[in-house]
Amino acid sequence: MTRTNSNRSSRIVLATLVVLLAATVPAAAVSVSGEDVPEEAQVGTQVSATITLDELYQNPQSEQWQLSGTTELTDVSWTIVFYDQTGSQVNLVEPTGQSFSGIDIAASSGTAEVEVRITGTVPEIDSYSYDPAQQFTMMEITRGQSGGASSTIDTWQTHHYTERSDSARQAIEEAGTAIEDARAAGANPSDAQANYEDAVAAYNDGSFDVAINLANRAADQANQAQQSSQTQQLIIYAVGGLIVLGLVVGGVFYWRSQQGPDDPLS
Repeated sequence: MTRTNSNRSSRIVLATLVVLLAATVPAAAVSVSGEDVPEEAQVGTQVSATITLDELYQNPQSEQWQLSGTTELTDVSWTIVFYDQTGSQVNLVEPTGQSFSGIDIAASSGTAEVEVRITGTVPEIDSYSYDPAQQFTMMEITRGQSGGASSTIDTWQTHHYTERSDSARQAIEEAGTAIEDARAAGANPSDAQANYEDAVAAYNDGSFDVAINLANRAADQANQAQQSSQTQQLIIYAVGGLIVLGLVVGGVFYWRSQQGPDDPLS
């Protein structure tokens, strides 16, 4: 009985190690060696992004696999360029639409590096979020085997905005800075904080004019709170100085009052 339990425990430990090791081995070790992706873009404008892939046939080792991609851009054009180990172009593919799949990446073709370029129009915003800022998928690139499993190599997100949402965001950011400055000066800008939070809520609702007005009010209140705090500190310093001066003068008069009469022969 002891030996049976021991064998069972050994099998459990071994199975656990296998699972842990499998979890630590990446499903796809394709490396992103370069990327040029905008962090933010205005709705309706045309943008471009480029990423470069290398270490194409590592972990799991495979001499051939398939590249897929998708985007939330509209009016999309893709350009996929294949390079060999010398940096010379060996192939070029130009898929159409918001997604593509089944692009063969094969060592037999001499491909050592792949560059994926995308150009398209920034999509409309379905819902707004101040923090974290609303984003859309600029590009998602996937590696897969024919008829088998696939894994995401990487996903690139970009903050998108309208002219009004950007103005509201800037106003809220300025209000936030003013509140932080007021607190650093020793003030308690509670009214400003309340308006700031209402401005963020208005932004999330897409009410940008309301958000801007509330943010501007919060900034003014924070600045006033900071000035008031600084004025109070100056008054305290001034009163403290007067008290010290009074003590010094009083001490001098007291000292002189304690001295004897002047010596007429001195």
